[in-house]
Amino acid sequence: MKTIKILLGLFLAQNLTSCLSPNEQVKVDSIEGEWDAEYPTQLEFNIEDAHTPKNIIFVLRNNNDYPYSNIRFFVTISKEGNQQPLEVDTLNYVLAKPNGKWIGTGFGETKKILLEYKSNYLFPSNGKYNVELKHAMRQNPLKGIEDVGVKIETVKQP
Repeated sequence: MKTIKILLGLFLAQNLTSCLSPNEQVKVDSIEGEWDAEYPTQLEFNIEDAHTPKNIIFVLRNNNDYPYSNIRFFVTISKEGNQQPLEVDTLNYVLAKPNGKWIGTGFGETKKILLEYKSNYLFPSNGKYNVELKHAMRQNPLKGIEDVGVKIETVKQP
């Protein structure tokens, strides 16, 4: 079962990066078993054109074992070498319709959903940044989450 999850995670990462434009970065962390809030997901990326606005989007893959219709995150964005984080947020996203049907896309029991976080965000300078995602659900560890990631896309200028 672990081998299948690892292969699916690698397939997802390859699939996401193979269709990316040069203006997108996607980092994904595969969750082995259950997602423990004591071990937040850490995703690093490099910004080389801070003067250009970016959209920050979270990528989430869940399966039918996920017991809720929403998910809450604690999010921290920080720049390498800085003491203070740039952003600290508590977020809530809806994952299912009132009838229980998952909003995400995909075949079978696993669904992928893109969750918009920031639009037209300007990073203060070029450099390495870290996004920390920690689930803020009451149940811990949290079952049914397969992958958590972040997508940074450059906003196309007219």
